[in-house]
Amino acid sequence: MTRDPTHEIARAGIGWVPDDRRLCPTLSVARNLAIAQKRTRFRNWSVKEAAAIFSPLEYLMERDCENLSGGEMQMVAIARALVGSPGLVLFDEPSQGLAPKIVGDVLATILRMKEEGIASLVVEQNAEIALSVADHAAVIDRGRIVWTGEAATLRDDRALRQRLLGVQ
Repeated sequence: MTRDPTHEIARAGIGWVPDDRRLCPTLSVARNLAIAQKRTRFRNWSVKEAAAIFSPLEYLMERDCENLSGGEMQMVAIARALVGSPGLVLFDEPSQGLAPKIVGDVLATILRMKEEGIASLVVEQNAEIALSVADHAAVIDRGRIVWTGEAATLRDDRALRQRLLGVQ
């Protein structure tokens, strides 16, 4: 898949929430969401449904994305992934630079997506955050996978967390 064109990956039902959000800054929130809409074999999300997950978006639809806070941009980036009708969403550092309240909203959204049958792959340096939403986990050190297993195992085993992550 790494050699497939981006549009084919998106049409396969894979969404992406990059760490830098990658919104079209001079377009409104509504326009950013509208241009991301597509149909796949997975559940179709309307702009209204995706925006309703984050209530502030309802009031920001006409604002240009360059005038949003980091948390607001993250909300738009996640809503954008949803209107692409994904079966899988890739999250790159979803908590980066966000206030704790927004991090909680993002995690709640990942859990909601799980309930709706949308898989997530979360790359996150904050192990506590990643393990709070994960079923399975992989620890990568210097580009190599050094451990894989149930997230609960890593979450509950203090010695293993200390050895692999350097945190208790």
